[in-house]
Amino acid sequence: MAANMYRVGDYVYFENSSSNPYLIRRIEELNKTANGNVEAKVVCFYRRRDISNSLIMLADKHAKEVEEESETTIEVDLTDKQKHQLKHRELFLSRQYESLPATHIRGKCSVALLNETESVLSYLEKEDTFFYSLVYDPSLKTLLADKGEIRVGPRYQADVPDMLAEGELDDREQAKLEVKVWDPDSPLTDRQIDQFLVVARAVGTFARALDCSSSVRQPSLHMSAAAASRDITLFHAMDTLHKHNYDLSSAISVLVPLGGPVLCRDEMEEWSASEASLFEEALEKYGKDFNDIRQDFLPWKSLTSIIEYYYMWKTTDRYVQQKRLKAAEAESKLKQVYIPTYNKPNPNQISSSNGKPAAVNGAMGASYQAQASIVGRACESCYTPQSHQWYSWGPPNMQCRLCASCWIYWKKYGGLKMPTQTDEDKLSSSQPTEESHVRTHMSRQATQGTPVRNTGSPKSAVKTRQAFFLHTTCWTKLARQVCKNTLRLRQAARRPFVPINCAAIKAEYADRHCEVAGSPLKIKSTRKTLSCIIGYLEIHPAVKSNVIRSTPSLQSPSAKRLLAPSNHSSLSILGKRNYSHHNGLDESSSHTTRTIMKNP
Repeated sequence: MAANMYRVGDYVYFENSSSNPYLIRRIEELNKTANGNVEAKVVCFYRRRDISNSLIMLADKHAKEVEEESETTIEVDLTDKQKHQLKHRELFLSRQYESLPATHIRGKCSVALLNETESVLSYLEKEDTFFYSLVYDPSLKTLLADKGEIRVGPRYQADVPDMLAEGELDDREQAKLEVKVWDPDSPLTDRQIDQFLVVARAVGTFARALDCSSSVRQPSLHMSAAAASRDITLFHAMDTLHKHNYDLSSAISVLVPLGGPVLCRDEMEEWSASEASLFEEALEKYGKDFNDIRQDFLPWKSLTSIIEYYYMWKTTDRYVQQKRLKAAEAESKLKQVYIPTYNKPNPNQISSSNGKPAAVNGAMGASYQAQASIVGRACESCYTPQSHQWYSWGPPNMQCRLCASCWIYWKKYGGLKMPTQTDEDKLSSSQPTEESHVRTHMSRQATQGTPVRNTGSPKSAVKTRQAFFLHTTCWTKLARQVCKNTLRLRQAARRPFVPINCAAIKAEYADRHCEVAGSPLKIKSTRKTLSCIIGYLEIHPAVKSNVIRSTPSLQSPSAKRLLAPSNHSSLSILGKRNYSHHNGLDESSSHTTRTIMKNP
């Protein structure tokens, strides 16, 4: 019962696809929709397989730098398998929120900030345990170090000097170590100090009455007196009293110099109402992440000013009212939801019927030979040949499968248990560079979750796309020549998505084949050799027509049109002359030449 009860703040698995790994999310809110369903507002976490290779290289570089700078890192010799599985436990936090149906929850997990004082093996020894150290921005495609950090270790501790022996003098300069700002053993009594503070408040109230901007922000005397009673006025008064060696007369004269009373204002008075509303909106979105608040909402404010305003804002009635409203909203919202265990069969299960393997990945049209190829195939992860249940994995044409335990590992951690040949190449530092393009392609396949076959050769380890060609039969070639009018090859090529009426072509071919049943069809006409054509041209030389060429003038265009022969053939598509025009042959000679070439 408790395992199926999910509350706000839990890290859970979400399933959005039957074949892809689970999504890892943190529940922020549980809301009930109008139709009665429960939706969860969640924070997104991303795996290494979800980000680009360039960002993965940056993450690995950052991990090495942190390991080198850290003085408390426990060095453990990890095997290749442990290094491979440790990458599956690394996540990347994001500021992205999304709403998902609560019925898609598939279990709980644990996500924590990477602790430098613990061994990395502690994450592998625990089931459903992940860690993160970087923040991923899906919109900008960037990685940033998380602002939160557990400051544990000697570099975050103060250097405590050794204890002085009895009678030993402290030779340190006290002025450099600390500054004295108040003396509790002053000659003034507590009543005299309180009276001086009342005078300082009265001076502050009078100064706000004289200031135009303050009179607008605090229009009433009550508001001006409340603003003058804040800590900034009291700190100024006590600091003035200490600087004048607790002499009341000289300290009071400093409170009211010749130019008028001193006005001390803190961040609560300096900020306008619009800036205060922007701060509250940013605090609702980012929480106490003051760097993001300054960057996105208040870039003209300093980080010190924002932090001071936050802690002063927490003392106001505005903060108390918002806290009560949030508590009332939290009472009205769902605090937990019960999701029963999901026990429906996965579509990727490979079932068997009558001793014959069923289709893999839904390929119902595959032949029995393709189905029988998976019989006896080992698991792609642990290479075991036996399992009580098999699951299809990867592209359907590759016919890969995983055993039950490796399938659960794939769904939870987004990878295979055992490192493939690609991962071993990445882990080994000494590799030849002559086949870098092969390793690059293989790493891209491994990142996308595509199965890689291990055959020993780096070139054959990649499953390439199947090549094919269209083999045309003799009858198809014959139909193209006989049924040209119906087929219209050029129009069909220009419109490849328009279907061709094959029935009409078959009917026309059958009719025309019956007409010429007694005589064979000549598909291609025989062409004369080049020697025959040259011999004919020597016997019948071409006669050039005498064309009068006139000098260019304003009247020349009309004369050229009159001199043009009327029996020339039409111009080509590009407006150029044909063969007979360029060689000076008339229409009769060119027609005779074509006749001799066809019928010698």
